Amino acid sequence: VQLQASGGGLVQAGGSLRLTCAASGRTFSSYAMGWFRQAPGKEREFVAGINWRGSSTCYKDSVKGRFTISRENAKNAAYLQMNSLTPDDTAVYYCAAGGSFVAPDQAMYGYWGQGTLVTVSS
Repeated sequence: VQLQASGGGLVQAGGSLRLTCAASGRTFSSYAMGWFRQAPGKEREFVAGINWRGSSTCYKDSVKGRFTISRENAKNAAYLQMNSLTPDDTAVYYCAAGGSFVAPDQAMYGYWGQGTLVTVSS
């Protein structure tokens, strides 16, 4: 599975962005998907995950109620809708695929896309 994240950009605090992860490969629908982010000087962290069929999700506490992860297996795509963005959300965002069940552990994900930069100005 090859993954490509897009949709990042510069947005003011309080604004919204929608990230897209486009996947290639026939096995996309069998994998859980995750979004991770890495802020400058910090380690990469889990943001949101969704299981293979989209029936189960989990989120980092600080993004609950603001971010929504979803997927469209027929389109080989996953999304991260980000609302009420704050400067603390500034990071490079990565999508990843692996396993079947949603999990926050990076080790569960064997496929990673390149990152897309999200910058939130105050």
